Amino acid sequence: MTVSQHLIEDFVHRAVEEDLGRGDLFARISESRPLGAYILAKSEGVFAGREYIEALAGIYPLELEWKIRDGERFTPGDRLLEIKGDSRDLLSLERTILDLALHASGIATLTARYVTELEGTGCVLLDTRKTRPGLRAFEKYAVRCGGGQNHRMGLDDCLMLKDTHLRAIGDLDRFMKEVRCKIPFTARIEIECEDFAMAERAMSAGADIVMCDNMDSATIREVVNLRNERYPHILLEASGNVTLETIRSLAETGVDAISSGSIIHQATWPDLSMKVDA
Repeated sequence: MTVSQHLIEDFVHRAVEEDLGRGDLFARISESRPLGAYILAKSEGVFAGREYIEALAGIYPLELEWKIRDGERFTPGDRLLEIKGDSRDLLSLERTILDLALHASGIATLTARYVTELEGTGCVLLDTRKTRPGLRAFEKYAVRCGGGQNHRMGLDDCLMLKDTHLRAIGDLDRFMKEVRCKIPFTARIEIECEDFAMAERAMSAGADIVMCDNMDSATIREVVNLRNERYPHILLEASGNVTLETIRSLAETGVDAISSGSIIHQATWPDLSMKVDA
């Protein structure tokens, strides 16, 4: 999933306007002159944010010379980006440029740590809808830069029946037959299950994906065995309190994917700063 250029440009417009307000007071009193600057890494991490910074430079007169791509690792002392432009423009946009890189790179860095734990298991890492309001496309883009995959972008691209939905459904078999005629042909149905019995019920009802929510590894293995024996077409996802310490053991149960909201909402920013060339 690639964010459209229009949406990216609209996003960076709003980010700049939020910071500029009625105008940068320094730009009001300073004289215009050519200026060069660069983004310096003072910690290690995985970079993200390039697509959005390039969109910003397409709106404002900045020249960019990249030293890194989205998804590449950086170490302390690395120059990630060199920028040239009018001094008033560059200094007014400094914070927006850094915030884009910092926020996205923080998510990409933590995502990459989780992905590393999954190496060799055949299991993929998914994000969730636990994103900051207005930042979903941006934060999910950062997940992709870190090597993760996106789960649902919203309520319209997959029907997930969580415990709250299931309590509002009387007859699950009847509901599943009816809903197949009402949602898009290509849309999948995922059912969240908290125990083995519910997982078996979801599979027999015709779920495309079964989520093992907060199940222990032993129970998940039972669900995997059932799927392998009777429903090989169904995908299995594990979720709930996933950490760097537990993710590999969950993957080794045989599930197809593990979803975690923490790769976004627990990510911390790396140390990046902008320096002006002397």
